[in-house]
Amino acid sequence: MIETPPILLTFYGVVRNVLESLGALSIVVGAVLTLARLIRPMLAGTHVNVRESRFQLSRYLTLALEFQLSSDVLGTAIAPTWTAIGKLAAIGTIRTALNYVLTREMQGDRPLIESSGPDVPIAPEHPDVTSWGE
Repeated sequence: MIETPPILLTFYGVVRNVLESLGALSIVVGAVLTLARLIRPMLAGTHVNVRESRFQLSRYLTLALEFQLSSDVLGTAIAPTWTAIGKLAAIGTIRTALNYVLTREMQGDRPLIESSGPDVPIAPEHPDVTSWGE
């Protein structure tokens, strides 16, 4: 077996840390922007569209899952042991399933969001949407 040069291992480690950090940053930025999207209309006394906010947060979570899965793949490519491959398979399956569910949810919400417009509340028959300031 060919041994990986230490400089390359260091580079892979840095890239992995960057990918993990980008995943965490994506979650934090998405949460902050989504919170702002929820609070701003509340303070203005207008309707709050929770469906749009969930859609926005889902996009950031999906991006974060992609970054984190990339980091895991790179980590396993550096030192492929059977234990590491098994962990990658389990983590990859869970993250891919989460990504799939988030993507399906976003696809289902997109037509509702686009048809409602930015300031028009979604019809009350959607139980996950809350309006304030009516």
